[in-house]
Amino acid sequence: MTNRGTTRRGVFGALAGAAAATALPAEAQASERDFAAATDRKPGKRPNILFILADDLGWADLSSYGSPEISTPNLDRLAKGGVRFTQAYSAGAVCSPTRIALYTGRYPGRIPGGLPEPIAAANETDGLPEGHPTLASLLKERGYATALLGKWHNGFLPYFSPLRVGWDEFFGNYSGGLDYYSKYAHTGQYDLYEGETPVEDPRYYTDVIAERAEAFVRREHDGPWLLNLNFTSPHWPWEAPGDRAVSEEITAKVRAGNPSALFHNDGGSLDTFRKMVENLDARIGQVLTALRQTGQEEDTLVVFASDNGGERWSHLWPLTGAKASLNEGGIRVPTIVRWPARIRSGQVSHVPVVTHDWTATLLEIAGAAPDPDYPLDGASFAGYLLSGAVAPSRDIFWRTKASRALRRGKWKYLHDNTSGADLLYDVEADPREQANLAAKNPALVAELRARWEEINAPQVQYS
Repeated sequence: MTNRGTTRRGVFGALAGAAAATALPAEAQASERDFAAATDRKPGKRPNILFILADDLGWADLSSYGSPEISTPNLDRLAKGGVRFTQAYSAGAVCSPTRIALYTGRYPGRIPGGLPEPIAAANETDGLPEGHPTLASLLKERGYATALLGKWHNGFLPYFSPLRVGWDEFFGNYSGGLDYYSKYAHTGQYDLYEGETPVEDPRYYTDVIAERAEAFVRREHDGPWLLNLNFTSPHWPWEAPGDRAVSEEITAKVRAGNPSALFHNDGGSLDTFRKMVENLDARIGQVLTALRQTGQEEDTLVVFASDNGGERWSHLWPLTGAKASLNEGGIRVPTIVRWPARIRSGQVSHVPVVTHDWTATLLEIAGAAPDPDYPLDGASFAGYLLSGAVAPSRDIFWRTKASRALRRGKWKYLHDNTSGADLLYDVEADPREQANLAAKNPALVAELRARWEEINAPQVQYS
């Protein structure tokens, strides 16, 4: 991919180019510089890695990405301290596939567990199998302490667990969503665990996870560490801090045999969603403060992203589509990278990057080699971030049961499996995906379709 997009001056025009899609106030854009690697900063010790994953956070749900109502000062400061990506993507359109891609560095469809959209029930197939190399296991081999706090969603007990694929410790939930107070999941079961043992904690879940993360950061560490910090916020149910009455109503329905009550289709509001995101921001700030106060900020590489696009209450302008869709609104996500020791502050990057690229990048930076029997599908951006190399050029591939997509440079091929329609968009000029250019470029559509088929062929197929 080329580092294409608008300059700071170009942002003030209409929707033209990738940066325009951020819809930021002019003063915020004016403070950002186009990304350039700090080639004068020499390698030091291997960094700690803090990977923060929000859940169903939409493209413009942060104030640093253009939210008109939500204030996120801590994540805004994180962005000002590093690089804000305007064309970052999730590997999947829903939770589980993206997480499998992050943990393995490979397309979700490389394993059967990557096919459910998302993983919804306990069985021997749907999950990340024991023995499969992961970001955690590969870093652990290089001396990293590893922890996963929060949402796992890569398979249920008794078949799957983070502890069986490289993480030294786990505290959190196995399911895709749970009540923020009662900890009952959409499965109808209680779902808060210390490792593989159920534990009680009736407090607001986002706060509990942040407290655990802060304790991990403040702990004495003998060497570098990896912390996967996976919040469930702002995933349904729509409960902000203090909404115990809402929790009690939902939990009563779940316990009475209606687990779908957790989807909360009859609740929520823009104000509740705002409170959930602002609380998430505050709790992330709590963890980042611990990094600073313990003297680890300089040598900790922080990545913040969302597992897919937003839904219902999310602000996605100017993108179309939402969670579960392969339109931009379903897969383009806010993404921030900060590493003070090696990356300059106040920068913005318009290069396309996808979830499993971060796996490859982090492994290279940490000096960990991928398992040769499980070659990575992600491309490492270490050279781009640290030494001034050109960003990797390759096609970005997605698939769901309902649709398929491929991005090459500015072009995005999108196919609806139901209608059979082939669509083609210039997502740099048209991030809203309104001008279908397929009829004007039939040869390109055929080429991108063939490339999609080529990438798809060796993967596990949907039944």
